[in-house]
Amino acid sequence: MNADANTPAPQDPSVWTTAQKSPVAQRKGWYLPESTAHPAKMLPEVVRHAVAHYTAPGELVLDPMCGIGTTLVEAVRLGRRAVGIEYEPHWAQVARANLDLARQDSLDIDANVYEGDARQVVTLLPPQYVGQAALVVTSPPYGPSTHGQVSTVPGEGVQKYSHRYGNVLDRGNLANIGHHRLLSGFTRILAGLRTFLRPGGHIAITIRPWREHSELIDLPSQVLACGRAAGLVPVERDVALLARAADTDLVARGSFFQRDFIRKQREAGLPLHLIAHEDVLVFRTALTKKAA
Repeated sequence: MNADANTPAPQDPSVWTTAQKSPVAQRKGWYLPESTAHPAKMLPEVVRHAVAHYTAPGELVLDPMCGIGTTLVEAVRLGRRAVGIEYEPHWAQVARANLDLARQDSLDIDANVYEGDARQVVTLLPPQYVGQAALVVTSPPYGPSTHGQVSTVPGEGVQKYSHRYGNVLDRGNLANIGHHRLLSGFTRILAGLRTFLRPGGHIAITIRPWREHSELIDLPSQVLACGRAAGLVPVERDVALLARAADTDLVARGSFFQRDFIRKQREAGLPLHLIAHEDVLVFRTALTKKAA
């Protein structure tokens, strides 16, 4: 099924209160300390909301760019089966270790991580997963716009570390190939995922805009176009909060990099604010399979 002009527009957004606890508190006890070094981790509560809303216990959840395995860990914690793909061998190992930790009390739950380029998803995952996934939860890389870690070195000021995806010269990594090629590659991934989703299965993509040379890049709208081009049906465009919802306002939980960026932009005369949410684009596959 191909999306066309008659494809329904996404429904009015719902708001996911996914940051009532800090990211550190959400991961405490469920992820190994090595996980902290990943430059762009998904918020666990975002995954939990998606898994709880779009799947039932025992169903399969997939993430083609699983990083430290957040999607897989949260799926397993909710009694779902899980499978992921990770390009970088180090993070694939960390994802497996996090899965082992999550499965200590549920060893019978099937969960696997495969290494490779998600653009080759159709050949990377074994046939046993074809048509089986109820849900995909994932996020494309943000290029240089990542979280990372900081330390203060006497005499040298604040130093950044763990803020890059692998080797910046590795052109096989989607984070290193430029914006337009990233979109093309992500469209290819989404099209390949249709092989593994069951009829009516959902894909939830967390994404946010970023600024490049002070210009706002509307990545959510671009990814929406990628999903349509991949033959998926857009059904929702939701808001996942990255700030705590207090009684009268939102309490931002910006990283050091975000706060530092905002401060510098304001000093330069651009009145920016901390990002308080991510877009969640939800697509589904056709409700029935085409006859052969």
